[in-house]
Amino acid sequence: MDTPIPATSGKGPVANLALRRAAGEIHADPVQERIVLRLQAVHDRLTAMAAHPARPGLLARLGLSGAPKPVPGPHGLYIWGPVGRGKSMLMDLFFADAPVAKKRRVHFHEFMLEVQERLHRRREELAAKGAPPESDTIVPIAKAIAAETRLLCFDEFQVTNIADAMILGRLFETLFEEGITVIATSNRAPDDLYKNGLQRDRFLPFIELVKQRLEVLELGGDHDYRMGRLREFDLYLTPLGKWANEKLDEAFRALSGGSDGEPRVLRTQGRDVDVPRAAPGVAMAHFLDWCAKPMGAADFLCIADNFHTVIVADIPKMGPDSQDKAVRFVTMIDTFYEKKVKFICSAAGSPQSLYPTGDGSFEFERTVSRLMEMQSPEYLTLEHIA
Repeated sequence: MDTPIPATSGKGPVANLALRRAAGEIHADPVQERIVLRLQAVHDRLTAMAAHPARPGLLARLGLSGAPKPVPGPHGLYIWGPVGRGKSMLMDLFFADAPVAKKRRVHFHEFMLEVQERLHRRREELAAKGAPPESDTIVPIAKAIAAETRLLCFDEFQVTNIADAMILGRLFETLFEEGITVIATSNRAPDDLYKNGLQRDRFLPFIELVKQRLEVLELGGDHDYRMGRLREFDLYLTPLGKWANEKLDEAFRALSGGSDGEPRVLRTQGRDVDVPRAAPGVAMAHFLDWCAKPMGAADFLCIADNFHTVIVADIPKMGPDSQDKAVRFVTMIDTFYEKKVKFICSAAGSPQSLYPTGDGSFEFERTVSRLMEMQSPEYLTLEHIA
């Protein structure tokens, strides 16, 4: 039996879900509907806060004290589950008309890059002034973020490096103290964040903070909606041309819930990795964006960690004069294969014809085999290894 979705006279995720269902865009899913009800509860509390903002105390009104602390918002939600269950779609339903003027939706990896850059910049500014180092630089950065944004919505919450792991506890403790509301989606349960990471014992207090301050909800179920959409598309398109480009664009939009996507910059080992077109879980690039530049296994591993599906356009036929591109292509496919990334592409010919001669062409036969396997129904059912 479907979970009953109550009627609503205003806006919010419940009403937005009803509209999408009435339009035939999505089907009834009791697991998703349970999550939507919790998102609606956060929406309703935020609406009530907006309608009745707290007034400053008497001293503040008389100008005898600083500005009052922001009113704490609902703590928020941490929604986790396997890829393809609709986490990004549910975030869309909530964020579309969340009643907060200062709100932001951002990929968690991108957010942490910004935090690290702000920390670096603040330390440089203090050093330039000859000021002594701060004992806790994280707190002023967190307060600045809280002044800019009252609702933070994170797509793909995951922790992969020690630099982030070591500051998250203090950062989010301060954000919560400042009254920030957080909605996060993740492929991992809180207890599995930064699993097997260096000095993980120092990260454990952050996990406890998440479980204390956010309502943790599992979005499970047997239905992988992403898989259903993947099966609708040809995964290996040839020949190249307008038809193939349109099909790749169609696949990107379908897998990203209709999003146009936007450029993203990842970072690994101090290097920037450019992703020309990205949406939660899905990345798209031209062959030359990645295989004509000095990218290595660490770069492709970073991409594989952040996206369950990758689309690459215009793979050419290669030969002795393009051995460097062929080598990078082999590294890319090997990495995606090992991480069980789903791969959609357009190419100038069949996998067997892409690199028939040149140094490494014999070894390229393994790449041919993997490209073919990555199109199989069996491969598509394998879980992405993030």
